Amino acid sequence: MSTLDFSDRVVIITGAGRGIGRAHAELLASRGAAVVVGDLGAAIDGSGVDGDDPASEVAEAITAAGGRAVAVQSDITTQEGVDALVTAALDSYGQLDAVINNAGIVRGAPFDQVPDEEYQRHLDVHFLGPMRLTRAAWPHLVASPAGRVVNTISQAMLGNPDMSHYGGSKGALFGLTRNLALEGLASGVKVNAIAPGAGTRMAEAAADTLSPEVMEYMRTQLLPQHVSPVAAYLVHPSCEVTGEVFNVAGGIVNRLALVNTVGFMDPGLTIESVAERFDEVMAITPEAAPQVIALAQVPTS
Repeated sequence: MSTLDFSDRVVIITGAGRGIGRAHAELLASRGAAVVVGDLGAAIDGSGVDGDDPASEVAEAITAAGGRAVAVQSDITTQEGVDALVTAALDSYGQLDAVINNAGIVRGAPFDQVPDEEYQRHLDVHFLGPMRLTRAAWPHLVASPAGRVVNTISQAMLGNPDMSHYGGSKGALFGLTRNLALEGLASGVKVNAIAPGAGTRMAEAAADTLSPEVMEYMRTQLLPQHVSPVAAYLVHPSCEVTGEVFNVAGGIVNRLALVNTVGFMDPGLTIESVAERFDEVMAITPEAAPQVIALAQVPTS
């Protein structure tokens, strides 16, 4: 297979000052993309900016290596922050072709000990931030020959100890991914998500919810660089999938699919018939059908 080229692509990446986001930026820039390196420079719980500017460090490293990058120290939880990212792409490179929503925060705590404010903070960063940035970028993605969006969700949305606020916000972003994929069918904008696993600051912050053996494995075997090839492929024009989620960790890549089981049909449904036939509802048989956005009807007015 020929080497995939990104020299005509302009990509915004949030949370790109460290970890997985930095790996995304460096890989795409090494393949010719112009990248907007967005990072507020905050602590992992979203606090403590205090002059830290990792976005500039990454952009400088990329340009020193001969790549194209511009840094934006912006807060994606504000409209001003996401507008600054889009403006930087247009002012610096004259176009915008893809957005990788990667910025995140995390703090583990039992469900009954998480205040409303913590839920709101996680929603602001993991759901409303990507929504605002993608909305601001959308007209330019539609205008691009191959507009692409990659959201960063998490297996925590399927259940993880002490992460109802984190997993819940990632679940909301999953729902947004599916709906935007449907919205983008008419214009050709493809919207997908990755659920990465890597030994980053985010993983370290969740160490109390994981075993020591798992944490050591993540630190040594699950590197940010293992995640970025999938994100990069999903923003390449040759990638035609949409509305999909891919688990990515340590060189493993697989699809997380929503499946409708065959179940059963009974017009005279009763509580007892549900109980008696519940195994049929639960059975994942060869006839179970994944829900694929590309096969959906484009809504008409």
